[in-house]
Amino acid sequence: MRLSTTPFIVLLAFVTAPGAVDVPIGPRATFTATGAGEVERAQAQRRPRLRTRTDLVTVAVSVVDSDGRLVTGLGQDDFSVFEDGVEMPITQFVGERVPVSLGLVLDISESMTGQRMADARLAVDQFLNDLLRADDEAFIMVFNHRPRLLKPWTEQPSALAGALDEVTPTGGTAVYDAVVESLKPFAQRSHQRAAIVIVSDGADTASDHSIADVRPLVRRADAFIYAIAIDAPSRRPVSGRPDPYALREITDASGGYTEVVHASADLAPATARIADELNRQYLLGYAPPRGADGKYHSIRVRTRDTSFRVRARRGYVAEPYADGR
Repeated sequence: MRLSTTPFIVLLAFVTAPGAVDVPIGPRATFTATGAGEVERAQAQRRPRLRTRTDLVTVAVSVVDSDGRLVTGLGQDDFSVFEDGVEMPITQFVGERVPVSLGLVLDISESMTGQRMADARLAVDQFLNDLLRADDEAFIMVFNHRPRLLKPWTEQPSALAGALDEVTPTGGTAVYDAVVESLKPFAQRSHQRAAIVIVSDGADTASDHSIADVRPLVRRADAFIYAIAIDAPSRRPVSGRPDPYALREITDASGGYTEVVHASADLAPATARIADELNRQYLLGYAPPRGADGKYHSIRVRTRDTSFRVRARRGYVAEPYADGR
């Protein structure tokens, strides 16, 4: 059985969806993948495949109170996990911070020229230098009318600081293509927890993929996806502004969220809030009741205190390997 892989995205196994390409999938605790293309070749040259247990579904969980503040200090008995509506015994629980594999995905289309790009560079460098830890790992992907892996997995994220200094904004905006491509490196990640952070200031104008293509891929991924949409006052048409509803359709299904900021200067505080959440997550695990049946299974996590709000991925696909395992 293989894992549906994903993270966190600031817009965190292989499945082929109609009109889509092969990407990692993943709630099962097994990371393995093969593939072709720029992303796969870069990762394959860097590290071997990672395999772990195949009899465990793992779920990263964020908990907030009624005021939106992150809740820490909960124990295993404070949680209940349900698969397809049936409560599952929790067999794994981690309440402390564990390392994370993080993909930073940055819009470098023409509209990001000038101060927006300068603020984005500052926010990314702050994230890498100050908000991630030495035992985390990260990659940087940029996109305009096509996504490009700028820096592959790097095990000391601070070493990636300054990677955007030579990037020149140009071209259109292919957000959906960037989401599809950003999922691929997670097949070769080192850590159980995963996240993607996507930063964009515009609506999708250049993707070959549609939101309909992206939905099933996100359902199969186990990474939290976060998006920061820059909707600064300007004279550009409404059609060129970011679409928070489409972004939320992507991020909310993964357990992440979309935040809209109205100035590029707000990027640094927004990324800091994401980092704070990643530092305060819980990791739950349970034994799945079914084998690799190829079907989608819903996941719901609840807390004993019903005033808390829980964010976690909403399900997974129990995909077998090609050899039937």
